[in-house]
Amino acid sequence: MKMLINVAETVVADALRGMAAAHPELTVDVENRVVVRRDAPVAGKVGLVSGGGSGHEPLHGGFVGPGMLSAACPGEVFTSPVPDQMLRAAAAVDSGAGVLFIVKNYTGDVLNFDMAAELAEDEGIQIAKVLVDDDVAVTDSLYTAGRRGTGATLFVEKIAGAAAEEGQPLERVEALARQVNENSRSFGVALSACTTPAKGSPTFDLPAGELELGVGIHGEPGRERRAMMTSGEIADFAIHAILDDMTPRSPVLLLVNGMGATPLLELYGFNAEVHRLLAQRGVAVARTLVGNYVTSLDMAGASVTLCQVDEELLRLWDAPVKTAGLRWGV
Repeated sequence: MKMLINVAETVVADALRGMAAAHPELTVDVENRVVVRRDAPVAGKVGLVSGGGSGHEPLHGGFVGPGMLSAACPGEVFTSPVPDQMLRAAAAVDSGAGVLFIVKNYTGDVLNFDMAAELAEDEGIQIAKVLVDDDVAVTDSLYTAGRRGTGATLFVEKIAGAAAEEGQPLERVEALARQVNENSRSFGVALSACTTPAKGSPTFDLPAGELELGVGIHGEPGRERRAMMTSGEIADFAIHAILDDMTPRSPVLLLVNGMGATPLLELYGFNAEVHRLLAQRGVAVARTLVGNYVTSLDMAGASVTLCQVDEELLRLWDAPVKTAGLRWGV
């Protein structure tokens, strides 16, 4: 496999150096693997910290900035960051108003953020935690106990980030983050396997002419494999899986997310099919975001995430955001 890298061992460090060069509004600690808003800590503002294995960019480092995360902790590719990173991030963004940890439901992330929370509290930092577990495809997997955390992470980080930017207290920011997660469901599909730099070859075997329905963002198995389907057929399977698990009683945010290697031409076509199916089911779409946001290296495929929103959640979604990976209203 051809990759635009030097050596596998320095992929994350090289990427962080490149991020620092491109985004002077961020403080990027390459050695300690922490990305922080340059203006942190902001007086009176709740700090938001997230993180996880690299390979899902722009998640999470690309979502650090006004209106979203205060800091992010990138681990090695598909590997959880360590508690020291999380503690360093919490200390860097704590203004005395507390820090919210946003954690995707993967065993390593959960354990390490739990340990970091204990260490931070020992240092006098007030910590709250929200677990993101939106994936309806499978319960329990190679990486998780319970449902996996996927596309809803973006919704949680954006809406909680907007609330924190307004100066809302930690308890309220945490409650909003939990509400977003509880109101969100996701389903992903892989058309090809991903390739980690260390392995240099596909991480799982997906024969030509087949796809994986319900794949995870690390390439974990989904519900089943089938012969290749049309965009409309894939959308139909994904929407049925999501709506079998939730019944929206209000408009939804829609994320049509690319897994990394699927071009926008295909994603917009897929989005058209998703909108058609939601309209048939009587689900009103308030806002739509299409693009590569929660990726899996070079995997071809897409995921769909729906989040039921009320007026407050929609207002916070629309609030200004200025990050490397998401920007509007500024």
